[in-house]
Amino acid sequence: MKKNRQTQLTQWLKEKSSLANRWLRLSMLLGLFSGMLLVVQAWLLADLLHTLIIEQQTRTELISSFVWLGITLVLRALLAGLRERSSFLCGQVIRRHLRAQVLDKLQQLGPAWIQGKPAGSWASVIIEQIEEMQDYYARYLPQMYLAVMIPVLILFALFPVNWAAGLILLATAPLIPLFMALVGMGAADANQRNFVALARLSGNFLDRLRGLDTLRLFHHGERESAQLARATEDFRQRTMEVLRLAFLSSAVLEFFAAVSIAVVAVYFGFSYLGELNFGSYGAGVTLFAGFLVLILAPEFFQPLRDLGSFYHAKAQAVGAAEALEQFLNAEGEAEPRGQGQQQLPAQQAVTLQAQALEILSPNGVVLAGPITFQLAANQRVALVGPSGAGKSSLLNVLLGFLPYRGSLQVNGIELSQLSPAEWRQQLGWIGQNPHLPAQTVRENILLGAVDASAEELQQAIDHAYVSEFLPRLPNGLESELGDGAARLSVGQAQRIAVARALLSPRTLLLLDEPTASLDAASERLVMQALDHASYQQTTLLVTHQLQEAEQYDQIWVMDHGQIVQQGNYATLSRQAGLFADLLAHRRNEV
Repeated sequence: MKKNRQTQLTQWLKEKSSLANRWLRLSMLLGLFSGMLLVVQAWLLADLLHTLIIEQQTRTELISSFVWLGITLVLRALLAGLRERSSFLCGQVIRRHLRAQVLDKLQQLGPAWIQGKPAGSWASVIIEQIEEMQDYYARYLPQMYLAVMIPVLILFALFPVNWAAGLILLATAPLIPLFMALVGMGAADANQRNFVALARLSGNFLDRLRGLDTLRLFHHGERESAQLARATEDFRQRTMEVLRLAFLSSAVLEFFAAVSIAVVAVYFGFSYLGELNFGSYGAGVTLFAGFLVLILAPEFFQPLRDLGSFYHAKAQAVGAAEALEQFLNAEGEAEPRGQGQQQLPAQQAVTLQAQALEILSPNGVVLAGPITFQLAANQRVALVGPSGAGKSSLLNVLLGFLPYRGSLQVNGIELSQLSPAEWRQQLGWIGQNPHLPAQTVRENILLGAVDASAEELQQAIDHAYVSEFLPRLPNGLESELGDGAARLSVGQAQRIAVARALLSPRTLLLLDEPTASLDAASERLVMQALDHASYQQTTLLVTHQLQEAEQYDQIWVMDHGQIVQQGNYATLSRQAGLFADLLAHRRNEV
């Protein structure tokens, strides 16, 4: 990572701290008060020792000094606890805000934008990478200010007592942050590489878990285990590289701190032996001055020590911010939809009209088009064509997941001018892999119509042929489906999704290969249910099964991103063209 890039990311991280300015300032203020009490505590302790040893006063005469010393100890402990709490809240507020920003951005960009990365990569960004920023905001950022304020405070206390000791500390202090910064540059690079490797490993691992049954079926389990073992070993080596740099940073700090304290101790030792006679403004070096300086000298470097121990947190945060900052700042063609506010009248039949429509990828590449078509209200259209023809892209632009050029109007209103949330309330969608997020069968069917009556629910169950397998479930409608509807087959899950669509019909039904993963019996039942649903709304069906389109009003044939044929099944099957070629090819396969 280049130095100017590190600077940019550090600035970006600091800008995010404004989200929790109150807690950050409170943490710094409590740390400063604790530093003041530290000076008072050292002064009281040095005075006690000087009085007991040099002036030889009895301990009973110094009870008040002991009481004040105890009070400062208690107050410092109390301030330390409050500061720890406020620092944690500072990091917590920022982490919550960053997670909300990431989730909002993912929702805004839509599935078509995020499908380029496996789910594990996004999980790594939302969980691990944002979590790694906690110590930066909770510890490093407040300590960065205290590492300046507390040493200056200690120097103000020491210079009036002994300028030589203060000068030694002042001269050696800059060496520590200098060498820490040099080591930290390498640590940030290593952390950035480590986060990239972690995201890749997380994505690969989740993909293998999801496909575990397939891997076992084709006897690829051992090969994938070996590949994961190699990736894990590579990640372990990267982690150890980061730890080596962290230990090196701590070692550099401790070395220079120890050297500085040793020089101060040597100065006072020779001063007490009478070899050095400067630094005390001509009044002689007292035992009080020696104790005060030697007590405060380690504390002078302690904020820098703490900053050094937290410097690794900064390197982690900079490494994590690399991908996060790029993602949150994604703009331009990556915006998949308009931000309009217009709304369609509720339950009004949908008419679609496209003129010179070009469908774009999130980065602006033309995926399909130009396309011109008109889908009338309550019309049922099947969209067919070879793989890669642009069928799914057309569905994605209707769902609002892809940007477009040209014109795409819904009931005379440009799609980009519609409120995305309101528009999606008009849509029903069933894809190849049904999504059943709720716990039970009943909850999944009622997901879009929680106020449906028992009769309406039973009617949807019957029409979707859910009643065919429902008695085999342990608790019927109350059966829990498990993670990813593991209790059901794909066909059964698809029928539950169809029942949900039947129970809450919308004005536009989009079907994307709804029977692609089903056996023949399930395919027949699902298509019967979908046929029933399609008559209640405007419907666009994407399919490779040409016989599924036989009963539809219109068939649109797509090839190379354009609609090359339109007509009904009987007309297209008799005339020369791509549809007839696809039909002949399908018959030859059978």
